[in-house]
Amino acid sequence: MLPLIRTEQLSKQFGMFWAVNRLTLEVGEGETFGLLGPNGAGKTTTVRMLSCIISPSEGSALVAGHDITRDRVEVRRSVGILTENPSLYEKLTPVENLKFFAQAYGITNESKIRARTRELLEFFGLWDRRDDKVAFFSKGMKQKLAIARAIIHDPPVLFLDEPTAGLDPEAAKLIRDMVVELTSRERHTVMLCTHRLEDAEKVCNRVMIINRGASMVVGSPDELRVKMSGNPKLEVKLVEGSDRFADRVSSLAGIRGVEQFNGKLLITADDISKATPLIVKVLVEEGGQVLGVNLLLPSLEDAYLKLIREGGAK
Repeated sequence: MLPLIRTEQLSKQFGMFWAVNRLTLEVGEGETFGLLGPNGAGKTTTVRMLSCIISPSEGSALVAGHDITRDRVEVRRSVGILTENPSLYEKLTPVENLKFFAQAYGITNESKIRARTRELLEFFGLWDRRDDKVAFFSKGMKQKLAIARAIIHDPPVLFLDEPTAGLDPEAAKLIRDMVVELTSRERHTVMLCTHRLEDAEKVCNRVMIINRGASMVVGSPDELRVKMSGNPKLEVKLVEGSDRFADRVSSLAGIRGVEQFNGKLLITADDISKATPLIVKVLVEEGGQVLGVNLLLPSLEDAYLKLIREGGAK
């Protein structure tokens, strides 16, 4: 998987304050990569540097193979960006908005603009509202149109800065689902900046948690759960008699611990996925009536909050 975004010691200083501090990362082609952190962590500043809105103070970066300091025009042609407060012309219709931005990106072929506009408005469920003024749209509809505007020129790299900010839960879920479908269909490489754990968990292949401008940890959501909160546990619910089965399960190879409460066994192991079939087999052989088996993954939220509080490192 080729890196479409690569930074090396990327930094931005405002006065005496380092908003981004020696950030090094790679984002592969077709990957959805999350920058996760609290407000003021440096997420938006990073995106602004990578999209050539502002210049770095130190370090370097390549976006779609173009240097952000030497090839600024080419970088801008290669990226789409959704800011936290997307700019749309509310007195214009969706069709007029997309035509304007397509021309701003240098697309002059009218038939190509019409075809791409219809494709995107149909995908985002806005085609039936194509002749309505954007001023009358809901916030969720405006957000969908803003994403369409960001990719009207079919860029290889897409930056999404807090795409679900201010949306109700239903609209936020719709935006997340559409981002997943869109990246799967069009193979954009996406950098998603968010402080919402649900966005990162549902949308991103990998996540970097940053705070005070510096990288703290990077990995898939599952890897971060385990790294920060420990291995998953297996919960086994029995009809009765969990007490008499606890010692038997504890004796199995690779089992680290067994807790019992309310007719349930809570089991930790070196490799819980491999141990689960054997645990269930032994319980049934011993006469246990298993009502349910549930893998309890550590909470990404707990891992995130622990890391931010304690100030961990990679």
